Amino acid sequence: MNKANDSSPIAGRSFEADRGGQTVYWSPVKAGPWTLHLAATAHGLCYVGSADQPMDEMKAWVDRRLPRHSLFRDDDRLAPYAESIGDYLEGNQEALDLLQMDLHGTPFQRQVWQALRELPYGCVSTYSDIAERIGKPSAVRAVGTAIGANPVLMGVPCHRVIGKSGALTGFRGGLAMKRMLLELEGAPVGNA
Repeated sequence: MNKANDSSPIAGRSFEADRGGQTVYWSPVKAGPWTLHLAATAHGLCYVGSADQPMDEMKAWVDRRLPRHSLFRDDDRLAPYAESIGDYLEGNQEALDLLQMDLHGTPFQRQVWQALRELPYGCVSTYSDIAERIGKPSAVRAVGTAIGANPVLMGVPCHRVIGKSGALTGFRGGLAMKRMLLELEGAPVGNA
């Protein structure tokens, strides 16, 4: 995984440093065929951006979820996370298992995300399976919404959730990325 080329005039400087909160460190990285924006707090990885999306996507997430935090580019601080994602994309099944994360969401969202983290590499599950797994079988739509709000693509493997019919369903990174991740893992891939 290589640092992505970013000629942005804000590289190395913080955004809105007067917010008085803590810092979210970020870095653009080249991950497989994509450029991703990664972000982490002092407590762990908190955001993996969608494939080839601008930094504005990450900034909007930080503004919503961590409004008292400032963004500061720090490629060195994000390098271990970038390396883990790169290892995963090269087929290392365990590369993301011990990734330190700082997940920001509601208690229900974090419960769903934890269930996703327990899905084995190369296996798929459905939204209703996840709802059952967390003990809320009638909350399938809420589970889908929580999965859609997952801030850490790959680390919280929402790409392993498919429709009940076996079809690929929504993914913040796009269905092409979801398909590629499932194929990388050797998981059964339905039709988009």
